[in-house]
Amino acid sequence: MSVTSRYRDAWEGFWNEASGDRGAVFWDAEPTLTAGRHLAHFEPHLTDAALPLIDLGCGNGTQTRYFAERFPHVVGADLSAAALAHARHADPGGLAAYRQLDAADKAEAEALHAELGDANVYVRGVLHQCEPDDRQPLADALAALLGARGRAFLVEPSQAAKTVLAGLAQGPAGPPAKLAPVLRHGLTPGAVPDEAVPGYLRAAGLTVLASGELPLVTTEYTSDGTRIELPSTWVVAGVAQHRDGGLDAPVRLPGPLS
Repeated sequence: MSVTSRYRDAWEGFWNEASGDRGAVFWDAEPTLTAGRHLAHFEPHLTDAALPLIDLGCGNGTQTRYFAERFPHVVGADLSAAALAHARHADPGGLAAYRQLDAADKAEAEALHAELGDANVYVRGVLHQCEPDDRQPLADALAALLGARGRAFLVEPSQAAKTVLAGLAQGPAGPPAKLAPVLRHGLTPGAVPDEAVPGYLRAAGLTVLASGELPLVTTEYTSDGTRIELPSTWVVAGVAQHRDGGLDAPVRLPGPLS
């Protein structure tokens, strides 16, 4: 199974229109406010920090480059060729590798796993943007990328975020400038029940190892200068590995996290 042509075309249109400037996209917040905060929750659950790390749905690669400074082998993967063009342009030194990937196609995920081996995977705000029929296939593909040793960190806007976004879109002045292109290209976030995310993961054969709540920081501000943050939930998942009757001890990532 792969994503619909409508969905693919919507993302190509969005990224072709988007500026390559850092922070120009609604969710392109500074890594210290996004990936850095998430890594503090993700890192304790890694079984092997030397595994490749895949930034799934990497967009223009802002978070990918942050990870590439902290992990030995990082791959930014995205459905959109235009997004990857932005990512490569912003990474002239080649800190990370970039790969076009349909994350709802398990065969593509299995091919990437055959090339990289087991990988740790970071997924920020991808599942809620998927069309309903693509959500379980995405979780299945994620499991294929992880293999036996990889760990996944998913962070998704919670159900409460939909109310926040609706309020922004329907304000008297219309949606904020950085949210307007998202809506115009039909990339409105779907209503994924909070309890559905771990359900998709379990159906893919993964174990939820940890979960919590964090604000999902954006690059946009309200009229009074307040940065817009969306309620979100995060989950760490992987295949539970047993050694001598207990879970494998996680391996700490060397060096500072920020």
